[in-house]
Amino acid sequence: MHNIPEGITISVPIYESTGSKRKSFIYTLISGMAEPLGAILAFLFLKPVVTDNLMGIILALTAGIMLYISANKLLIEAFKYKEKSASVIAFIIGLVFMLISHILLQ
Repeated sequence: MHNIPEGITISVPIYESTGSKRKSFIYTLISGMAEPLGAILAFLFLKPVVTDNLMGIILALTAGIMLYISANKLLIEAFKYKEKSASVIAFIIGLVFMLISHILLQ
C-alpha cells in the first residue's frame, strides 16, 4: 500500500511539469519496477546464503527500527499539534492492526 502514495508523488510532478500522461506513466512504471526487480535479483544471488533464522533476525531488526522511528520520532513530532490523544489512539490502532494482520496471515 505504501507504493500508491509513492507512485502519486512521482507521477503528479512529472505530469505537471511536462503535461504528458505518457511520460508520467513511463517514469512511474520504471520507478515502481525497481523494488520487484531488486527483490528478484536479491533472491537469485542471496538464496544460498539466507536461511530461515537469518531472515527472522533481519525482519526482527527491521521491525525494531520501524517501531523506533514511529514511536520515538513520528509520535513525538505529532505531539506538537493540538490533538495529542488522537495521535496516541491512531498509533495504538496501527499497532493493533499490525498485530491482528500478523496473526491472521501466519
